[in-house]
Amino acid sequence: MGCGSSNEPKKQPEGLVVTSDNKKALNLDAKVVLLGDSGVGKSSIAMRYVNNTFSEAFEVTIGGGYLQQIVRLKDGSSLKLDIWDTGGQERFRALLQLYYRDANAALITYDVTNERSLESCEYWVNELKNTEENCILCLVGNKLDIPAPERKVDAKKAEAFAIKHGMVWFETSAKTGENINKLFERVAQEIVKRKTEG
Repeated sequence: MGCGSSNEPKKQPEGLVVTSDNKKALNLDAKVVLLGDSGVGKSSIAMRYVNNTFSEAFEVTIGGGYLQQIVRLKDGSSLKLDIWDTGGQERFRALLQLYYRDANAALITYDVTNERSLESCEYWVNELKNTEENCILCLVGNKLDIPAPERKVDAKKAEAFAIKHGMVWFETSAKTGENINKLFERVAQEIVKRKTEG
């Protein structure tokens, strides 16, 4: 490997080819925002997807963070994802409108070991349905790697929540990477479909 970075695309298991600097291939761009309570793993999901890294250290996101990923889908379409990671503290909620305004997709995230974090998703669903009518909503249950006895959110309950609100639903583990690429591939496909169908 050595020092420096490679310009080689990273092959993703789902058939995506992801590059960081393939500007010529771009034909669409989209804004994706991660929302949810503090500590549910929004930053970890974003870092696992963009950099394929995970840190056990918990750092509170103040305001928001920005990452970018270029995705080439199986059909040859290219999509630049502008990924906005937001802080989950209630005191910053008023500021978060700046981050999710004009978002193409929102990953509303909860922690499968914290029932209250799923309940908080209701706030974000209502907020986005009232302000961003065309935003694709995804419900993301993170920390799937946690042993079953510690799980507090029943998968059927979360799935019912997603169905009720017309959301895409995934359970992920930012720690192991499970379903992270599948989540973003699905989001990218939904965005491309919506942008091309008008």
